Amino acid sequence: MVIIEVSLLSGFIMTSRSRMLLENRTIVKKIEVKANVVYIYLEKLNDESHTFILQLEQVIQVKNLKPASIKIYDYYQPGGLQISYSTGVRS
Repeated sequence: MVIIEVSLLSGFIMTSRSRMLLENRTIVKKIEVKANVVYIYLEKLNDESHTFILQLEQVIQVKNLKPASIKIYDYYQPGGLQISYSTGVRS
């Protein structure tokens, strides 16, 4: 199983529509939201390319936003290979 861990920008939440669209994808096994982190559990990955879009809603105005991070790792070997990415706000 593979986990995509998305740390949300301060003051933002994932929209319920975005969650529903992700849950309806056959590759997505489960989604958890804890504090400011979204965990997307995937059954497995292969050599196919996949795109995941999270629509966020700003609920609190925050100055000087810091980049958010995205990590992808194997559930059974969290200390193994990880892919990390940082991003800011795009409208």
